Amino acid sequence: MNVTIYDVAREANVSMATVSRVVNGNPNVKPSTRKKVLETIERLGYRPNAVARGLASKKTTTVGVIIPDISSIFYAELARGIEDIATMYKYNIILSNSDQNTDKEFHLLNTMLGKQVDGIIFMGGNITDEHVEEFKKSPVPIVLAASIEMSEQIPSVNINYEQAAYDAVHALIEKGHERVAFVTGPLEEPMNKERKLKGYQQALIDHKIPYNEEMVFEGDYTYDSGMEAFEKLSSLDEKPTAIFVGTDEMALGVIHGAQDRGFKIPEDVEVVGFDNTKLATMVRPTLSTVVQPMYDIGAVAMRLLTKYMNKETVESSIVELPHRIEYRQSTKE
Repeated sequence: MNVTIYDVAREANVSMATVSRVVNGNPNVKPSTRKKVLETIERLGYRPNAVARGLASKKTTTVGVIIPDISSIFYAELARGIEDIATMYKYNIILSNSDQNTDKEFHLLNTMLGKQVDGIIFMGGNITDEHVEEFKKSPVPIVLAASIEMSEQIPSVNINYEQAAYDAVHALIEKGHERVAFVTGPLEEPMNKERKLKGYQQALIDHKIPYNEEMVFEGDYTYDSGMEAFEKLSSLDEKPTAIFVGTDEMALGVIHGAQDRGFKIPEDVEVVGFDNTKLATMVRPTLSTVVQPMYDIGAVAMRLLTKYMNKETVESSIVELPHRIEYRQSTKE
């Protein structure tokens, strides 16, 4: 049987308002009364109803997190950063997978608002104008994490993906590579088309290397699409001598695809990935990769959301964290 606030009040011989004040940490309660109420709560096993408390205080101390795929190493690390900061600020998390499906994203958004969450952290590969309009209509703050929204109307936390791609390709060209291929995720997503691809192209321009569409392979973030990418690139008359890959998982596919065809990494082909997930150190040779601080992006996004929820001053709604390249064995020294 569920124990209610009424049961606690009757047992402790106080009003329900007094029990409510104790539960919500209101200082206007006599120490002896607070002790009696807390002892009664403990004895009866009373668990305050967060939604009911939320109706009274207009806060549920709950945050919704909409994530494309929690089974992804990348998003799992992000979620960990969100969770740790949420716990620090005494917020609970409702986590949902959207599977990168737009209809499901909007359904989850409305479901979470229906559950009276105090704020939402949203992650998605393709933030459309329709998304932006829905976010702007939200009665609670929304922060994007590791997600590009081109108009920059919605608060977000990212790295500079264009600069990161530029840095990786520039470094390969500086080592003498003139045929650098790019294996990208889906080009319908702004992070790939408007950021990483542009960084790749700008590095070529700055080194006066002509852009060749055949050197760009569009994958779908999977290991298999990395294998497929190398199969296609290795069939070109002018084969690449270095490959920049948009995610670590695809980069593993590229490395194994190369090894299956008798190519040596990095002697025949140098490979640089993106994200610095745990996969980068599990492959042999270990993967050189752009470090995207996933945990930090999640943590900073959650902290930014707490500022909006608590009406704190926000210096910048668009936060850009630093990146770097971690060189390992898939590139020559």
